[in-house]
Amino acid sequence: MTPERTKLATPRGPKPSTPGREAEEAGGEEMLRMGELAEASGVSAATIKHYLREGLLPEPVKTSRNMAYYPAEFVDRIRLIKQLQEERYMPLKVIKDLLDEDPDRARALIELGDRLLARVREGEEQRITSAEVHHRYEIPQEVLDRLAEIGVLSPDQEGYSPTDVRIIGAIARFRAGGYDEQIGFTVYDTLRYKHVMGDLVKEEVDVLMERLAGEVPPERAIELIEAGSEPLNELMAAMRTKEVLAELERRRGSEGGAPGEDGQGGSEDGKG
Repeated sequence: MTPERTKLATPRGPKPSTPGREAEEAGGEEMLRMGELAEASGVSAATIKHYLREGLLPEPVKTSRNMAYYPAEFVDRIRLIKQLQEERYMPLKVIKDLLDEDPDRARALIELGDRLLARVREGEEQRITSAEVHHRYEIPQEVLDRLAEIGVLSPDQEGYSPTDVRIIGAIARFRAGGYDEQIGFTVYDTLRYKHVMGDLVKEEVDVLMERLAGEVPPERAIELIEAGSEPLNELMAAMRTKEVLAELERRRGSEGGAPGEDGQGGSEDGKG
């Protein structure tokens, strides 16, 4: 049930001396008591008071020591704060700075994030059954179960997502090439990549949101992100190859030492 809101308009005729006198002089703005504000926003009074202490909300109109009225527009602002906090994992200080600088940008961040999530989910809605996975790939069920346990795969009752199947296919090729438990390779080796990718993707999404949200229309932002997906994968593969080469060369140098490192030049007798 929608809470009854108090409309604080300046009445005609003499103004009676009441505790709400100061609030009535707020210029006809629709105002709410704390309980009404909490119910309308879906956020507890304790949390709202915390937002007030942290400076995320303007000061209310106080009519007495224990009574205050809050503009109805606080409802949307409180919901936005809660959404940024819970869905974007933003600290309150960051939210405050963002709202102080540009509230519309905060809303743009949410809109772009929601649209991007919906677009990515579209490609993951299809499900491939466990039976079909076993038909395609020679991989033990125990391996699939362990990959799910450590969060590399995320099957549901209907089966595996297309991304899960791509991971399974890659692991099946590894195993077919000899990367198996007999020489020490297990499903837990995938965690190395999961952890690195988690940190990298978080930074990547932060950069995309920072540079695109509010700067270009959401649909155009999504087009840019999708257009960059394949080149980014190619870039990462090429840079990995380059880093492997650099690491192998570094190890050869550290293990063997550079020529002439002993200060003798080339040959052992120093004549060289």
